[in-house]
Amino acid sequence: MKISQKKIFFIVIIILVLGVLAAILVNGSHKNVSNKYDAFASCIKEKGVIFYGAFWCAHCNATKEFFGSSQKLLPYVECSAPDGQAQTQECIDKKITGYPTWVFADGSRINGEIIEQNTKNLQILADKTSCILPK
Repeated sequence: MKISQKKIFFIVIIILVLGVLAAILVNGSHKNVSNKYDAFASCIKEKGVIFYGAFWCAHCNATKEFFGSSQKLLPYVECSAPDGQAQTQECIDKKITGYPTWVFADGSRINGEIIEQNTKNLQILADKTSCILPK
């Protein structure tokens, strides 16, 4: 049985169209799903908390990874100069001496990363801001 070139062409077109539709559906569904930390990150920002860190800081990066896609909502301030050899004036003025440093609206601070193994700092953030910690 011989399949004509015309039939093969239409089969390929149908497969391509279905693939494009599937990709649109998959990407579209992810855009509406928020990370479980979105509301928490937004809340701590609204309460005046600032997360000071440096791009080269492993603890800062672990904290950002913990928040997943919600990290874009964190009130993050980069303290390192682009070359990693100096600190920005803002962080010097705020007397930031270690990373990560979380500064609250009342001026109090906590230092250290927030990761699954260190939920103590996460609970402190929730308690001091009255922001609801996701389950």
